[in-house]
Amino acid sequence: MIQVVEVSIEVRSGAARFHVAVRAESIQRAARIVATRYPGRDCRVKVPIDPERFFVGNAAAGAGIVGLERPNVIAA
Repeated sequence: MIQVVEVSIEVRSGAARFHVAVRAESIQRAARIVATRYPGRDCRVKVPIDPERFFVGNAAAGAGIVGLERPNVIAA
């Protein structure tokens, strides 16, 4: 059985930033999924990782972006 994890990734572009929840077979794969979806932007795993949401279960849960988390915009 393949485990799937869910992590939050922060995406930054200039002063704007937002977080996406993403599921994948590993943290590195989750980061690559987001970097591919948002090319040219700074994408970083948000830490600390929430242990309650980290393990999703098996691969049937699917991989990919599962949601947008509360967008933030910082005014300069």
